[in-house]
Amino acid sequence: MERVVEVLARGDAITVVPVGKELTTQQAADLLNVSRQYLVRLLEGKRIPFTKTGKHRRLRVEDVLAFKERRDSERRKGLAELTRLTQEFGGYQSELK
Repeated sequence: MERVVEVLARGDAITVVPVGKELTTQQAADLLNVSRQYLVRLLEGKRIPFTKTGKHRRLRVEDVLAFKERRDSERRKGLAELTRLTQEFGGYQSELK
């Protein structure tokens, strides 16, 4: 509940999803805020586990959320490294006077 309050305080939305729920590729893409085609490439690259029901791919919500957390963590680390390098090399020079 504490985490829910933190997220809501930032103005972010919260969605409650039952554990074990399966998502379509479009639902998963929407959750990750990516195109369905990009999501399919992630699936084909074995970045997110999925199953097939007939011709249709299904993803467990837990797997999609775990991927999202890993992706967001990698982005934060990359941004921190970029910030560190920028500071190390003197930052951006201002063009305005």
